[in-house]
Amino acid sequence: MIRFNNARGCFLGLLLILWLAVNAAVRTVLLVMAHGSLQDSFDWLTVTGIYFRGAVNDLFPYFLLTLPLMLVLLLKKRLWGGRTGRIVASATFWVYACAFLFGAVAEPLFWNEFSSRFNFIAVDYLIYTTEVMRNIAESYPVIPLLAAVAASAAIVSLLALRPFWKRAALPAPRSPRLLAVCFVMTCAAFLYSPLAPQDRVTRELSANGVWSLFSAYRNNELDYREFYRVIDDSRAAALLRENLTEEGTRFVSDDAGEWRREVRASRPEWKPNVIQIVVESLGSDLLGENTPNLNALAGQSLQLTRLMATGTRTVRGIEALTLSLPPTPGSSIVRRPGCEGLFSVGTVFREKGYDTAFIYGGYGYFDNMNAFFAGNGFRIVDRSDIPRENVTFTNAWGVCDEDLFHAALRDADESFRQKRPFYQFVLTTSNHRPFTYPDGKVSIPSGTGRRGAVAYTDYAIGEFLREAASRPWFADTVFVISGDHTSSAAGHTDLPPERYHIPALIYCPGRIAPAEVDTLCSQADIPPTLFDLFGWSYRSGFFGRSALRMKPDEGRAWISTYQILGRLTPDSLTTLAPVEQSGVFGWTFPDRVGSALKGEQAEVLTQRTEADYQSAHDLFKNGRLKENAVLR
Repeated sequence: MIRFNNARGCFLGLLLILWLAVNAAVRTVLLVMAHGSLQDSFDWLTVTGIYFRGAVNDLFPYFLLTLPLMLVLLLKKRLWGGRTGRIVASATFWVYACAFLFGAVAEPLFWNEFSSRFNFIAVDYLIYTTEVMRNIAESYPVIPLLAAVAASAAIVSLLALRPFWKRAALPAPRSPRLLAVCFVMTCAAFLYSPLAPQDRVTRELSANGVWSLFSAYRNNELDYREFYRVIDDSRAAALLRENLTEEGTRFVSDDAGEWRREVRASRPEWKPNVIQIVVESLGSDLLGENTPNLNALAGQSLQLTRLMATGTRTVRGIEALTLSLPPTPGSSIVRRPGCEGLFSVGTVFREKGYDTAFIYGGYGYFDNMNAFFAGNGFRIVDRSDIPRENVTFTNAWGVCDEDLFHAALRDADESFRQKRPFYQFVLTTSNHRPFTYPDGKVSIPSGTGRRGAVAYTDYAIGEFLREAASRPWFADTVFVISGDHTSSAAGHTDLPPERYHIPALIYCPGRIAPAEVDTLCSQADIPPTLFDLFGWSYRSGFFGRSALRMKPDEGRAWISTYQILGRLTPDSLTTLAPVEQSGVFGWTFPDRVGSALKGEQAEVLTQRTEADYQSAHDLFKNGRLKENAVLR
């Protein structure tokens, strides 16, 4: 009979085999789920490469996960002694098996939602446990899943350890070779850089989920100057001024580093109330048979038909819509230290005498939203301010959209009573997993998926506008409806532009004529577009421009993930990535990215992109985006 003379090494080896097997199984499931995105490059060589790189990528995170166990095995002289020792060892194996199998269940669920391995979104989920745990509990059969994981881990542990206990030498001696191997591999794990192909989908499939989570936590905020290509400051300033130059504006000074402008009105001043409805995960692709109210509204509104979201998170949408800035890498400014006292859309409204409010159906501490809005002069109306008698339905993210809109109506009524014009930033939640909403409102049952959630949000918006039409302030109120981001920004490339296309409707019957503006533009352009419509003159620290003043060939938009930064023009996509990487590609709205561009044109496009992102980073970091710095 074969005897395991080094039981310590064998115990770790069994865990390693289980780890590799579980990750291979996960990779297989994800490969099936991602097959549609791999159709253009799917072949056996690609699949073999995915599994080979994946096995290598799985190896080093294993040593990090088992480091505490290694220390015990290396330091303790006697192991497995007696019944108690074997129970402790078996329980340890079972706990690791549970963790491995739990990850195997969680990763496909996360991929189904975000088409990605664990990333910075998963990091946020670990931070905001209250909402996330409720969301998970309402979205999935948690208890049966956990029970299945525990039972499966017990079966795996029994099958793996039964022959081990029969053959392991007792007591298990410490091995210098095991000590050396563990030391070397642990050091290597901390220096490890994953093997990663260029294609986004195959890169994600080859990745290890645990390492991806660790990496996202470590890189959640990136210093632009440390990770991206930097151009000369004077060149960046000159290009930024070129990018911001437009008819009807002049720079505050001739200083080469001056980006602030005096915006001159092109029409008589008008001071309407403004209700800006930002719909969770509303991409242009979701408009259709389930959105009859928005479809009808589009024909009565000024539409920005080629508007692009700046990012893939709600906080990115908030950042663009309030600060009118490109998305700097890492976390949104909404969640960073120093996010208070900034020049924002609220600054301009308050200078005109407006009451400004952030209205949200959930608890606004999530994603630091309350701190951001309050720190920038907004009143906060969130879940804690909505009386219980006015709540008809809640889920993990807050009250349903109807209850949210009723809160907005009450707040508008009060502002009107006080004879103050008002600006509301209203953020919805119903179009978010678990996709639950009140029964009987739409034909699609609650909790069955995004189609139903979108239909319900459309229903709630329709009811809201019908109720608003009965208010005395309605005729002098502009309604702005847009998405914060799309429901999925994942694609075959790192920045698929078609996955950032969101709707934007500006509605005020009798005052704003229905029209379509087909110029390529950004979420960050909505504030200056509104102020242009209102005939307002003001000092601007925005990077955004009025879509009504841009010529078609001047159109541009910023799109991003938390690491990859992009700038679109009508015929190109320029990308910046760590470490000092860049690329320029052909692009035609709204199709996929084409072939790479080279030469002088590509260099100019790259430098313009760098000027936008580098300048936004530097201005924020140096405090020059503060309200008092812009206005002085």
